[in-house]
Amino acid sequence: MADTSFRTEISRRRTFAIISHPDAGKTTLTEKLLLYGGAIQLAGSVRARRAQKSTTSDWMELEKERGISISSTVLQFEYGGCVINLLDTPGHKDFSEDTYRVLTAVDSVVMVIDAAKGIEERTRKLFEICRLRGIPIFTFMNKMDRPARHPLELLDELEKTLGIGAFPVTWPLGNGAEFRGVYDRLQNNLHLFERTAHGQHRAPVRVSGIRDESVCRQIPPHILGAWLEDLDVLIGAGAGFSEDQLRTGQITPVFFGSGMSNFGVQLLLDYFVKHGAPPQARLSVNGPVEPDDKDFSGFVFKVQANMNPRHRDRLTFVRVCSGKFVKDMVVNDPESGKPVRLSYPQKLFGQERESIETAYPGDIVGLVTHKAFRIGATLTTNPAIRYDEIPRFPPEAFAFIRNTGAAKYKQLRDGLEQLLEEGVIQSFSLLGGGQTDALRGAVGQLQFDVVVYRLQNEYGAMPRLEPAPFASIRWFDPGFRKERLADDYLGTGVKLALDVRGQLVVLFPNQWAADYFTGKHPAIKLHPVSPHDVTA
Repeated sequence: MADTSFRTEISRRRTFAIISHPDAGKTTLTEKLLLYGGAIQLAGSVRARRAQKSTTSDWMELEKERGISISSTVLQFEYGGCVINLLDTPGHKDFSEDTYRVLTAVDSVVMVIDAAKGIEERTRKLFEICRLRGIPIFTFMNKMDRPARHPLELLDELEKTLGIGAFPVTWPLGNGAEFRGVYDRLQNNLHLFERTAHGQHRAPVRVSGIRDESVCRQIPPHILGAWLEDLDVLIGAGAGFSEDQLRTGQITPVFFGSGMSNFGVQLLLDYFVKHGAPPQARLSVNGPVEPDDKDFSGFVFKVQANMNPRHRDRLTFVRVCSGKFVKDMVVNDPESGKPVRLSYPQKLFGQERESIETAYPGDIVGLVTHKAFRIGATLTTNPAIRYDEIPRFPPEAFAFIRNTGAAKYKQLRDGLEQLLEEGVIQSFSLLGGGQTDALRGAVGQLQFDVVVYRLQNEYGAMPRLEPAPFASIRWFDPGFRKERLADDYLGTGVKLALDVRGQLVVLFPNQWAADYFTGKHPAIKLHPVSPHDVTA
């Protein structure tokens, strides 16, 4: 039986990711949550001017140059008596693999929606992933300080498009230049905001009732009248807030505000701390594992090298699922089965980190290791626990990465080896044709841009990217032998290859070629991802 203090520490944890369509304001909201959480004193923006502060979560130089999130980031801080583990994720679809891995490590999600655009393609896709995993979702309607769609229209779209009940916890007073604040429907308080320079500091707020005379004098009658009518409509709808319905995915609490102007951010943070899910039981191959189980267990969901250029080390990101993590504890190596000591554990805050002695379920621990643990590996003191959390994805872009000169061959080799361990790219060996260079695959073309940039700037290599004429890849059943196809015509531009585990794959230049192959070989089953069990 777990002791009371241990369970108290577990109940204090809130681990969540922020998801959105690109440019909905996800990383800016992340900064403002850190600002209101007291973790930083001055907030940056992904669109910051040169003289302003850059964002905490976008630490990579390429992220600062392009103004987009490229890599997921962990930020831990304390607020309201809870330990918050916030994971900022890339929004662009070319980095979706990193985002999906992060979603395996969280207990709740904040979904950011641009109030002018509503639900967009990436929002819909990420929402479905969260729903499949049963992750509770909080919704933040962002950019209300710009011209926006009517709040009732946005709620209706949430319910019809995503099929989830929407309960507005806060309700906006105006939008665009006339945005004045938000009304907290659960506390019956109106929060009126004042703008700050570039939104870098907390917005001054004044709390009052909705029929306060000073409010009536400030707000034009036509705006105030329409707003009060909206509130009457919501009251007439009769739906109440239910934490049980939130935890089971039946409703999403909705908050309105502006990340850039800091309007409504603290209300979101306060309600998340109060109602966000603490660490939940995790399903292992031998059944569910409760967070207060006495045995330590966790899984690797990310590997990142060179976060600190001065040290050139490798950081393994581990989600603690059960038991208590203690510095220098010994677990079995998931590949060799030999004992391995978990030394140099780190608490993470973007690019910054500090040593820790202990961690609890829900925490994200960074392990500085000489040996890279594979993404998806289970680390545990109980060999019977093994998680199969990490999804696998087929690459959709292919290229050869060659060295422009023999002098930098070692740098290129070492860099590619590390990026393969991180899961940034995949590697394949083409069969036949005399091709000796490995074929590289990525989920999207932008990932190749990141690979080339990192090879140049982190490893000093001189890479040359040569696009390969393939558009899709499929895996054969386990045990399928290439000799079965020795006398067959595969199709124009179709090639066989082996993945890094020696499993047979087939590469297609276009959909027509894929359809031709399957039509000629109806008895052969192809898989969009490897059907082989690769989880340690």
